[in-house]
Amino acid sequence: MERIFNGMRTDALPSVTWTKSSHSNATGNCVELAVLPGGAVAVRNSRDPHGPALIYTRDELAAFVAGARDGEFDAIIG
Repeated sequence: MERIFNGMRTDALPSVTWTKSSHSNATGNCVELAVLPGGAVAVRNSRDPHGPALIYTRDELAAFVAGARDGEFDAIIG
């Protein structure tokens, strides 16, 4: 298997199960996440399922989710 890195095409990733938020809508405003072998998490744009993925550690993703829950990013989405 190829080395896993940020920006790699998702079709080059190992076979994984992608999860989409129930808050996604029909216009494609969503991202999908998948747990990779070794525990890292891949994030992709659902409108470009074969396009690039960003790869995060579980700790990085947990920090982001905690910040979102606390409202730290609310100003970004208005």
